[in-house]
Amino acid sequence: MIKKLIYYIALLVYGSEAKAQLKMKPTDAAAPSQSFYDFKVRTLDGKEVDFASFKGKKVLLVNTASECGYTPQYEGLQELHEKYGDKLVVLGFPANNFGAQEPGTNSEIGAFCQKNYGVTFTIFDKIDVTGKSQHPLYQWLSDKTKNGWNSQAPKWNFCKYLVDEQGVLLGFYPSAIKPLGPEITGVL
Repeated sequence: MIKKLIYYIALLVYGSEAKAQLKMKPTDAAAPSQSFYDFKVRTLDGKEVDFASFKGKKVLLVNTASECGYTPQYEGLQELHEKYGDKLVVLGFPANNFGAQEPGTNSEIGAFCQKNYGVTFTIFDKIDVTGKSQHPLYQWLSDKTKNGWNSQAPKWNFCKYLVDEQGVLLGFYPSAIKPLGPEITGVL
């Protein structure tokens, strides 16, 4: 019921674009062939993070960029991290796949996020979220044979994926969906 309500709110706020792009896990989704908790990814400073450490919390994964019209969403992501940090983990994945809007090095990205938005949530090593070199995590997020139901890859910067407390992909949110929007906060 909540998922349908969120879907209709998105339609009212974002129109037909949200209808075409906002995706929530269907009730008859297949079981994933791979676990979200199998992934280990490096942060901007080279530390490996084992996703098994996120068991019991929802996780919001966002492909980010420093020179995008959606870059101010860092502020909303940080607020989401601060407000819901007891039950939600926010993870940022810098990518230069769209319009070359993330040209910086890992250290430049980290400095930018801290200086301009006071980011304290985890930002990972710059990766590819689409294309031939797509990172295995984003392959999982955008391949229904791996995650159980979703085939939507990011179409631009600041696309969001929500994973539940058991590591099941719950939803895909296009760039226009704001981090603090009801589509996301309504399922927390």
